[in-house]
Amino acid sequence: MREIKIFSGRANQKLAEDVCNFLHLKLGRVSLGEFPDGEIQCKIDEDVRGRDVFLVQPTCPPVNNNLMELLVMIDSCRRASAERITAVIPYYGYARQDRKDEGRVPITAKLVADLITSAGADRVLTMDLHAAQIQGFFNVPVDHLNASPVLNHYFLSLGVPTEDLCVVSPDAGSIKRAVTHHRRLNGELAIVDKRRTSAHETTTKNIIGGPVEGKIAVIFDDMISTAGSICGAAKVVHKAGAREIYIAATHGVLCGPAVARLQAAPIKELILTDTIPQKSQDLLTNMRVLSVAPLLGEAIKRIHNDESISALFRENIA
Repeated sequence: MREIKIFSGRANQKLAEDVCNFLHLKLGRVSLGEFPDGEIQCKIDEDVRGRDVFLVQPTCPPVNNNLMELLVMIDSCRRASAERITAVIPYYGYARQDRKDEGRVPITAKLVADLITSAGADRVLTMDLHAAQIQGFFNVPVDHLNASPVLNHYFLSLGVPTEDLCVVSPDAGSIKRAVTHHRRLNGELAIVDKRRTSAHETTTKNIIGGPVEGKIAVIFDDMISTAGSICGAAKVVHKAGAREIYIAATHGVLCGPAVARLQAAPIKELILTDTIPQKSQDLLTNMRVLSVAPLLGEAIKRIHNDESISALFRENIA
């Protein structure tokens, strides 16, 4: 199992190539396509018998296609006698349904975990899950990375004085994430009071903590989907007198009206990582995409060598 093989699905091949460049490896050859009826066709074009295989595939939109492609690739490697298969899922789709909050609804985060395990994955490497407890839905080891070293490094490089900075949580559910960033960046800490009115709509009213007036505010979240919540938080922070506003998130799903909302939002810069390939980059001139390839690459190397993953964040590899 000493030889490592890294393959990529079609969801984010650029990220997989960057990971391989970091590790000084060649990306494995795999043929992917569709049969005439739309079924996914897969063939691993290299010998993987007895190898330590890593399959890079975020389950971003189109979610169902990318998820099925990942399952087919896992099954291909398992039937080709790979010694160990690690599903590298930088963005884990279906994560928002992680509990039964009303009757007759599924827990799709658990369903997808079961599918990945049943397909033959021996472990999972993922980043900034929407809910950390999803790790417990798997019956195989899960290494859960977070992009905070990458994002923090960028904001520290801007040289903003501590007394001018305010780290903002866009809602109560993101307080722990904001506190993690605040420990590294310092400055003030504030929370936006967000109330959910329906499955698709939220309202933002007050700011707890702070102050944000005259400050450079940085709003952190795990993902931006339709951008309603994060733009609402930005408007509240702007109204409270923030001098400049940055929005930072790990996963830029950016679906529906997200681009239009972000274009109209009172923000100086939108910072995302490349866990999801960004097709909206040409539309948003103030978007900056940071690479998590070194972070994923170092984690892959440590998994292969049976070394500590938690040390990654103590040593601030990114």
